[in-house]
Amino acid sequence: MTADYLIVGQGIAGSVLAWTLHLRGHHVLLLDDPTLPSASKASAGVFNPLTGKKLNRTWKADELFPFACQFYEDMQKSVGSELLHFCNIYRPFRSIEEQNSYLAQSADPISAKYVLEKADNEKFTSFIENPYGGLQITQSGWVDCSEMVEKVKTFFVSKSQYIFENFDYQHIDFQKEAVFYKNIEIKKILFCEGYEACQNPFFNWLPFNPVKGENLIVLVEDYPLTEIINQGTFILPIDGQGKCRLGATYSWDNLDWDITDEARDSLEEKIKGYLKKPYQILEQQAGIRPSTDDRRPFVGLHPEHPELGIFNGLGTKGVTLAPYFSEQFAKFLESGEDLDAEVNIERVFSLYFRSKLS
Repeated sequence: MTADYLIVGQGIAGSVLAWTLHLRGHHVLLLDDPTLPSASKASAGVFNPLTGKKLNRTWKADELFPFACQFYEDMQKSVGSELLHFCNIYRPFRSIEEQNSYLAQSADPISAKYVLEKADNEKFTSFIENPYGGLQITQSGWVDCSEMVEKVKTFFVSKSQYIFENFDYQHIDFQKEAVFYKNIEIKKILFCEGYEACQNPFFNWLPFNPVKGENLIVLVEDYPLTEIINQGTFILPIDGQGKCRLGATYSWDNLDWDITDEARDSLEEKIKGYLKKPYQILEQQAGIRPSTDDRRPFVGLHPEHPELGIFNGLGTKGVTLAPYFSEQFAKFLESGEDLDAEVNIERVFSLYFRSKLS
C-alpha cells in the first residue's frame, strides 16, 4: 500500500489537516485509536475575537476567523451535518469599574468592529445576573468539534483510508526516497497527536505546556438563550432547548483524563454566581489541551528526519487555528512555501540539538 501522507491522530488538528490535504488532491491515510481519550471530544469549540480581561483581540483574528468560517461552511455542506454555529457572546459586567473599563476598551477601533454598539441587556435579565449591563461580542460562535471529528472519520472509513490502531513508533522505517510504516510506503508521516506528542520520541523535545480542562454538560430549566455567556467561565447553549456546556477549568497539575469533584465544584460555584436558573448535570468531561510555552502552534518537519512532520500545539483555539495553518502547511509540503515564522518549529530547533548533546 502507498499513500502521500499518513496522519497520526484524529482530533481537531488531524481531522482538519486530513480534510485539507484530501481536498488538495492527495492520498491521505488517517490512523487513530478512537478508544483512547481525546481533548477534541471535550472541546467547546468556541471562537471569540476578543478575549481576556482586557478584551485582547485574538491573535490573527482578522485572517483566521474568515478563513475558518468558510472552511467549516464548506465542510458541513460536504458531510451533510451542521458544524458551524454563529452566535454572539454576552459578557455581563461584574461592577461599575468593570463596566467603565470594558466600554473604554471596546471603543478602540481595533475592538469596536467586534462589539455591538448597544447590548440588548433586557434580553438576558431573566436568566443572567447583569445589574450593570454587559457587552455583546459579534463574529463569534462555536464549532461542534465532536460531530466534525466523527464526520471526518466516517468519510475516510468509507474510502478505506482509516487505520484503527495505536501508532507504534518502532515500525517506522526510513528509506532513501520514502518512509515506511509497517507495509505502507508514505511520502511523509504527519503527527497530530495532541497531548500524546509529549511521548513521541521524535518530537518530545518541543516545549509543550499542556493544560487540563473540565466542563459540564447540563440541562438548564426554561433557558431559551442561544448566545454564549462569558464571565470568566462560560455557558454555551447546545440545542436551544436548555442543554448547555458549562466550562471550563484550567489545571497544569495532575495531567490525567479523570474528571474531578474539585473541578465540578469550582465550575458550579462560579456559574451559580451569575446563572439565575436551576440546572441538572448530565455529564462531566475532561481533556488535556496541547498548549505550548509561547502559545503558538508547532508546524513543520523534523530537523533530521524531514519525512516526519508535526501539526500540533493548537491549545484552546484549535478550531480557528487549524484550518488556516493546515492550508499553509499543505502549501509548504507541496511547494516549499514559507510557514509563518511564529508557528514554524524551526523557531525551537536549538532545543532539539541541545537535547542531543545532553
